[in-house]
Amino acid sequence: MYFRKEFMEVTFPQPDCVLVIVAHPDDPEFGMGGTIARWTRSGAKVTYLITTDGSRGSSDANMTRENLAEIRQAEQRAAARVLGVSEVVFLGYPDGATKNTPELQRDLVRHIRSVHPDIVMTHDPTARIFDNSWLNHPDHRAVGDAALDAIYPFARDRLSFPELECEGLSPHKVLDIYLTPTNESNEIVDISDTIDQKIKALQEHRSQIGDPDALAERIREWGRRRAEGTPFTYAERFRRINLRG
Repeated sequence: MYFRKEFMEVTFPQPDCVLVIVAHPDDPEFGMGGTIARWTRSGAKVTYLITTDGSRGSSDANMTRENLAEIRQAEQRAAARVLGVSEVVFLGYPDGATKNTPELQRDLVRHIRSVHPDIVMTHDPTARIFDNSWLNHPDHRAVGDAALDAIYPFARDRLSFPELECEGLSPHKVLDIYLTPTNESNEIVDISDTIDQKIKALQEHRSQIGDPDALAERIREWGRRRAEGTPFTYAERFRRINLRG
């Protein structure tokens, strides 16, 4: 059952099932970790779908792409355990070269129809530049675009990817989408009680973070900035698309 409760001046959903579709290992924890922890604490089943192999994210001169992909998968599984995530699936698309293709759309539809999520969390593909100081990764934009296409119309329409129906996967309608990072947030989630859990999960990504103490302070500062104008100490912000109608 999917139900909602009043939360400050907005409604905050309490889903049974959440599917997180992202490009790289560590994307869920950076953008959504505090919110994911809130949902798993309330009993929601959360599944991660990591699209790429994460094999380019290293400046180590001795690192190979094959070794890095293995390391990052292990790190992602460990981080997911910290947040109470039920399952982590890796699709293995090439890091830095992922495109919104029919093949990727089909893979995402397959998992949407398998998991039956109330909510899908993914990247905002419309956001390219943030605060005039950093750029959205091209994999984020491609995966976000593919995820939105998969949610609507393809996961809903039975005649889309008919081979999936032959696999026993019936159409599914997603109720809510949470996009991050975004320049058009309309949902602020209080993560004051879960920011320590978010930080601990991020610290599992040892190949990516550098000094873990410096990371912790940076995450707290980001959380404080996202909570500005609210009664919260720490927050995450999303562009929420409500498809219940």
